[in-house]
Order: sequence, then structure tokens, then C-alpha cells
Amino acid sequence: MGQQVQGEDRLRSVWWPALSDGLRRAGAPEGLLAEPDVAIGFYGDLFRPPGQLLAAGDPPYTARDVDGGFEQELLAAWWREAAQRDPEVAPPDADDTLVATPRSVQAALRALSGSRFFADVALRLVVADLKQVRAYLTDEPTRERVRARVMARIGPDTRVVVAHSLGSVVAYEALCALPGHGVRALVTIGSPLGIRNLVFDRLRPDPVWTCGKPLGEWPGGDALTWTNLAGTGDVVALVKDLRPVFGTRVRSALLSNGTHAHDATSYLTDELCGRAIAEGLA
Repeated sequence: MGQQVQGEDRLRSVWWPALSDGLRRAGAPEGLLAEPDVAIGFYGDLFRPPGQLLAAGDPPYTARDVDGGFEQELLAAWWREAAQRDPEVAPPDADDTLVATPRSVQAALRALSGSRFFADVALRLVVADLKQVRAYLTDEPTRERVRARVMARIGPDTRVVVAHSLGSVVAYEALCALPGHGVRALVTIGSPLGIRNLVFDRLRPDPVWTCGKPLGEWPGGDALTWTNLAGTGDVVALVKDLRPVFGTRVRSALLSNGTHAHDATSYLTDELCGRAIAEGLA
């Protein structure tokens, strides 16, 4: 989310050093991964308004631009999670649970602005992120275009897929749509995949009900290892353990990412992340 004015090379320049540090923390052999071996599945420009200049920044969204339904419900979920993780954030009242009115939308945005997680994030960017998630999960043409970008980067020699935030949803669906792929390790970081109703229940392919509960499709063959890392204070990854909805084969772990709980590089530099990547490359 929020990368629409970036690009493949710019993101690789940020991710590559963090990937290297994570591999080093994990004790991986020097030279196991080289920068030319890293490809970025970029799709942020698809969310960029047509004709918008780089200097123009993001649209000047306000609380009035948060649409009803999906966007308000996801905002409410973020608010509840932030209140649980940060004692400085007042929890929503019972009447505000679904953020059903403009007044309660403003209350949610105001509460999030005072949290450690969203302290450095402009409120217009929070609204923009809500709209990106909604667009991917509810607008099929957008979903197909975004997913095609990522699928094009997964070739016969791709062994590891590392996916952050909304990108983890895209990567999961891309792998499910590529039967027989050779990916050995999927590493999801800061992922919202486990959020029922808003995210999990909207996945493609549809989750299958087994023994009275829904189960997401495994995104590969038996040789695929899936590691999910969630920061303890990461509001976006509000469901930390993916095993209940994707099966016990998912290796789930909690990380302490400090005040930058959702930042991709905070995940990539961790030993557990480096180890999961190294295992897929070995």
C-alpha cells in the first residue's frame, strides 16, 4: 500500500540492503543472493490517478472520502487493533464499532493519528490505503491487472517470494493461479491475509469449508514452505497467526519491530525472515 509514486528500481534499492542484512543475521553464506537475482513485482502505478504529476503527491483525501461498507469496516478494524496495542489510543465506543457515520469516521482517523503506528502517516494517506485495499479486493479489473504484474515476475527460476502488506494478498493469489510453479518458499510479512470477512473471505480461489470452518488453498505443492511474520504492533497484520485459516503447515512468528511495526525493512532485517529466505535458496 502507498507505493504508487515509487517504482521497481527504487523499491529494490530499499529492499536489497534489508534483505542482505536479514540473511547475514541468519548466518547465510556470503553470496547466497546477489542483487541481480532480486526482481520487484511492482503495481503501485496502477493506483495512481491518471495524469497526476509526481510532485502533486497523493489526493487530498479527508474523512468525508472514506466510503461506506468495506472502507469504513477496515478502518474500524484498524482502530480496534490500534487500541489493543497502544494504551494511548482510546478504543471505539459501541456505537462506533462499524464506523457508520461521518462523525465516527473522523473519530477513528483522529484516534489513529495519535497512535504510535500511524504517528508519522498523514491521514490522507490512511484514506488512500483504505481505497487501495478496497479496489484490489472488490474491483475485478484492478485485481487482474495487479496480479498479472506479480505473476509476470514469477518465472521458472523463481525460488523465493517475499511479500509485504497488500502485496502478500496479491502474491498468495498469484501463486495459487500458477499451478506447478517452482517457488520453494513464500515469506509473508505484515500480512492482512487472516482478516475474515474483509480479506480472507474475498480471496481467489475461494476458501473451502472443511469440518465446519473455512480453509484457504495452499499456494503451491508439498515442497513449498510458507513463513508468515507479524509485528506485535502491526495494525495491518491484525491477525497474527495464519494457521487457523490456512492450515498448520504455515510457520507463523511474532516480531518486535518497534515503532515502525509495519515497515517492510523492519521485517526484512530480522533473523527469522533471513532464515526463511535462505532456506528457500539453499
